Amino acid sequence: MFGINIIGTGSYAPELKITNDDMAKIVETNDEWISTRTGIKSRHYTNGETTWKMGLKAAEKAVEAAGISPEEIGLVIFSTITNDFLTPSCACLVQDAIGAKNAAAFDLNAACSGFVYSLDTAKRFLQTDDDLKYVLVVSAEVLSRIVDFNDRSTCILFGDGAGAVVVERSEKMYSSYLSADGNGGKVLYATANFPTHPFRTNDADDFGEGMDRQDGYLFQDGKEVYKFATKALPTASSKAAEKIGFDIKDADWFIPHQANIRIIETAAKNFGVSMDKFIINLDKYGNTSSASMPIAFDEAVRDGRIKKGQKLCFVGFGAGLTMGAIICEY
Repeated sequence: MFGINIIGTGSYAPELKITNDDMAKIVETNDEWISTRTGIKSRHYTNGETTWKMGLKAAEKAVEAAGISPEEIGLVIFSTITNDFLTPSCACLVQDAIGAKNAAAFDLNAACSGFVYSLDTAKRFLQTDDDLKYVLVVSAEVLSRIVDFNDRSTCILFGDGAGAVVVERSEKMYSSYLSADGNGGKVLYATANFPTHPFRTNDADDFGEGMDRQDGYLFQDGKEVYKFATKALPTASSKAAEKIGFDIKDADWFIPHQANIRIIETAAKNFGVSMDKFIINLDKYGNTSSASMPIAFDEAVRDGRIKKGQKLCFVGFGAGLTMGAIICEY
């Protein structure tokens, strides 16, 4: 079996910590309302840190933990929906700053499933390129950039942060499942700037049916996203397990996208898996999109909960709509 070995982890969160009481000062809400519905108690916001520089700080920790030279890295994959630039990619900026001068680099956008998509992409590169030794996977988000702080239903949910891993090829157990349903794109999106060239005669921007909010802020149909997410977690995990004849309930740990505690609890109940097997830290960080899984993973590795030889299931779900799961041995 061709798999991966995760040899280093790292994460970073900005120092600016915003509690639910802080949120109550700017929108009509309170700590009890937020925490009982989402499980979130606080989140971190950038106070000037950019997406790529947060990713760099997480990447430096992962490379240090891996005990390798940056020059040995052959590929940098950076997942984000909040790039600082239309071009260059965050991956190229990290590649330069960390000294991975021999690496190719590109960004990947699969929203909250981005870490799973990126990790599986890393595995496929390692599987097909014998000269590739190490891949650096970075996920970082500045969601405060696209959140409408007048909308109490969404602004309370999201935070900023970054996580990273270094991986190499191995013969360990591995399976993955990736999926997308573009028809659900309209239930969770944020528009980019449309062309304003001097030759335009049409004032309306055609972003697509049902995608009419064009202010650049994140729009979410909460009910539809909830229905999708509670099904996506067990679906993606089960399908990945089926590929290798693995009983998903034998996984030692599930590291889910940290969206909402109610989503995870409902999915776990439908799945028949105890919440004791889920790594949860959304109470401290909120929803950090693609960064949420590697942040939670790094914390659990460093505090000793996750140990070598244990079987893990990473599972993500998000805008696109996308879902994905990876089963691997740590």
